Amino acid sequence: MAGFSEEETVRAFHLMWDNYPEQVRLIDRNYRVVAGNPAYIGAGGQTEVHCNVGPAEMHRGCQAQAALKSGETKSVSHPAGDIRAESFWIPVAGDGEYYVHFTNGLNEIIRRMAEQAKGQPEQA
Repeated sequence: MAGFSEEETVRAFHLMWDNYPEQVRLIDRNYRVVAGNPAYIGAGGQTEVHCNVGPAEMHRGCQAQAALKSGETKSVSHPAGDIRAESFWIPVAGDGEYYVHFTNGLNEIIRRMAEQAKGQPEQA
């Protein structure tokens, strides 16, 4: 996608990822969320924010820069009980500026956390 504008890259992202059931983001090398698919936006995700905010443990194992440097997809498996969760960082081919990031299994993890929270007594 070398030579494509950010607008064209975003359009290609939406064509490919808008029907994916997990939350997916297009992120630039400075960790700015450029676009998100409907699953991401519907879960309250925002664009034009940095993806690397929050507790450091949330970003342990991040492979974004390694993926951009090598031009190859990187992934990390996460232990989440009986759920197989795996995060991916996929560099946009031929670009070096953008990558696609998502975690397969995230929807199930969020669903189970919500169920557990409902089962807990409310705090005063």
